[in-house]
Amino acid sequence: MSRSTVHIASDVHLGAIPEARARDFHRWLRWSGSEAGTIVINGDLFDFWFEYRHVMPRGHSRTLALLADLVDSGVEVHLTGGNHDWWGGPVLEEEVGVHFHRDPVELELAGRRVLVAHGDGLGPGDTGYKMLKAVIRSRPFVWAFRWLHPDIGGRVAGGVSFTEGRVAEPTPSERERSGVLEAWATEQLETREELGMVTLGHTHIPRRVEVAPDRWYLNSGDWVHHCSWVRLEPGRAPALLRGLEGEPLETR
Repeated sequence: MSRSTVHIASDVHLGAIPEARARDFHRWLRWSGSEAGTIVINGDLFDFWFEYRHVMPRGHSRTLALLADLVDSGVEVHLTGGNHDWWGGPVLEEEVGVHFHRDPVELELAGRRVLVAHGDGLGPGDTGYKMLKAVIRSRPFVWAFRWLHPDIGGRVAGGVSFTEGRVAEPTPSERERSGVLEAWATEQLETREELGMVTLGHTHIPRRVEVAPDRWYLNSGDWVHHCSWVRLEPGRAPALLRGLEGEPLETR
């Protein structure tokens, strides 16, 4: 394992993808633990995650155990909250031991200053979602949601998730949103010289763009269709790859 190597993935949506795809991701996590010193999962690891005070959503025991094993082995694991799993807390942070970030965060990764954000609600437009986001992340909403029986809460969350209906080819609106986020990331890099990279998720569209010499915008794509991820190594250009084999992924 190279302590300085970093692996980044996003938008796995465990709980809404086929079991075979979930097993593939678990194999990738185990392999990444032997190859990288830091793993970043940039939002929507789970299709639904909400921490009640005394119970947790079922179906993720193997994932949590695997993450805890990685932490115990010395791998630094960062999770960012996405629009499906922002409601993390003590279970992830204290029992599993990962670093959980509810807001965009800047990290030193493979010798670069990297702005890490899931991407939901960033940039202009998407007004309806931004209004919804302000409500469902508010303290009154979280307090009220905790009073729902977990079976009901899970059913409500499943009813508003569109993950299982996503198709591999992005829709025009999804491509438009991808362009908005790319423009937002480009602006961050152009106005903040200390940043070497901006990495996002959310769109499910992998992107690797050199905005300026050795300054990059990366979108790690997803594990719903692409099984894509990013590898960072000191002194090398970031690599956008697919699957456990690490096949180079071209973007357009």
